[in-house]
Amino acid sequence: MAKKKSDKADALGDDMTDAGKRDAPENAPSLEERLKRLEEIVRSLESVDLDMDAALELFEEGVEHVRGAEATLRVAELKVEELLGPEEDSNLRPVEEASE
Repeated sequence: MAKKKSDKADALGDDMTDAGKRDAPENAPSLEERLKRLEEIVRSLESVDLDMDAALELFEEGVEHVRGAEATLRVAELKVEELLGPEEDSNLRPVEEASE
């Protein structure tokens, strides 16, 4: 049986139904806003002499932004896959993660 969009979303832990979209916080930052804030956090952690609690707080905020950005990108990837349709699925390959 072919997977539907909602099946793929469920496999990733996302709910792509209209109800799921309505449940998302309306004031959630955009991908661009998240990336901008992450850059600010990195600059602060690298350049400012912070105490441990402040640094940990910034790090925690950064992790939340990374996770939010990943979720946004997963949704975008599912939309692209849906637009390409089943005939194009054979040409899709996962992007390899850059090695550190």
